[in-house]
Amino acid sequence: MNIGMKRHDFLQTSLAAGAGAMIAENRAVSAQGTSSAEELNVAIIGVGEEGRVLLNSCVNIPNLRFKAICDIWGYSQLCGKLLLQNNGHEPNVYEDYNEMLANEDDLDAVIVATPDWMHAEQAKACLEKGINVYCEKMMSNDMEEARSMVAAMKKTGKLMQIGYQRRSNPRYQHALAKVIREAELLGQITNVNGQWSHGVRKDLGWPKEYAIPKETLAKYGYSNMREFRNWRWFKKYGGGPISDFGAHQIDIYNWFLGCTPKKVMASGGVDYYENHEWHDNAAAIYEYDTPDGLVRASYQVLTMTGAGRCDNEIFMGTEGWLSISENPNFSILHRESRTAEVKWRKWVEAGYIERISFSDYKAPCVMREVCPTYARLPPEYDLTIEMNKPAHMPHLENFFSAIRGDSALNCPADHACESEGAVFRTREAVPSDKTRNITAAEVKV
Repeated sequence: MNIGMKRHDFLQTSLAAGAGAMIAENRAVSAQGTSSAEELNVAIIGVGEEGRVLLNSCVNIPNLRFKAICDIWGYSQLCGKLLLQNNGHEPNVYEDYNEMLANEDDLDAVIVATPDWMHAEQAKACLEKGINVYCEKMMSNDMEEARSMVAAMKKTGKLMQIGYQRRSNPRYQHALAKVIREAELLGQITNVNGQWSHGVRKDLGWPKEYAIPKETLAKYGYSNMREFRNWRWFKKYGGGPISDFGAHQIDIYNWFLGCTPKKVMASGGVDYYENHEWHDNAAAIYEYDTPDGLVRASYQVLTMTGAGRCDNEIFMGTEGWLSISENPNFSILHRESRTAEVKWRKWVEAGYIERISFSDYKAPCVMREVCPTYARLPPEYDLTIEMNKPAHMPHLENFFSAIRGDSALNCPADHACESEGAVFRTREAVPSDKTRNITAAEVKV
């Protein structure tokens, strides 16, 4: 694939122009600047699976020094410490985050990657200590707790980035700023759909020698090791698949459409697993009132074969449609047959998109299976921006850049909170199979 623009050129030109307006929408300002060469002192709370994903990105970002890690599980402490030591860091290890905050008095940033139910408490404690926070989504299990995080961010004047990492992905930024807004290649967007398909798997276990004592589990609010290890399936600790998976994609709907939905109708249930509290399958339909007209959107999260996963978002307009994903193999642009090719050729020449053939498209195309005429449609196109970094790395880079005063946050807590309002309402609608209106007051921060 020929690359029309390198990432550096995109960041210098595209963001400064088309995406500049998008960045300007952020209501959180950057921190008082420090030298980009100055080392930032960082700690992380929660060194489980997601925490280690973030650490693996952070160790490739220059001028960071991990001073501390915190986790209530000795196994995660060991994994996190070894990962950092192998990359030249010597972190102090803590079980209690309060002890860590009391002893580490020179932290510039803390990454919060614990189960959802602890995010608000831990993030606010860091902010109140004068420390910038990168917090994984969801912000909380409760909308009011999420709002309290925004209030703490504004009160302390510190930065809080929420882990909707697609917002820092240069392919997503390019698609929104250049393909949809500037070139208007989709025409009027009328429909959006997406899904996240996750393969069946057994509940997570644990090495018996690393089982957390019952009294320690109770101290930190867990009933037993099974709930601790599989917290996502229990209502006290997590929000189920609509929160775990759907929140990422519903956030993209809101971001690309420039508003939150006014209504959601959802259905789902515990269809496969017998010992989980949260639904494992859910489908939702949204209505968006956009400046260009009504957009209907659908979303589903499914328990099925892992081989069938296609974690993408599809935006359909009157002149074309875009499928986009963190996996570039699931990204493709299609030109409506009645739309003049010359209009799209202009943007090929500008380096925004490039023509491809089916033989170059690596992902299976469902449209060809269900529509016999699909193979006779005009050639497809792809984005010219590549992202050759781990999925979370640009979002973390943006966070640390904002701390230094070099940029604004791509997903500050107030933006994320508004987006999560729709997720909370969807979660409420799933078990009732009813339509829920989403008022501005419910998502407002």
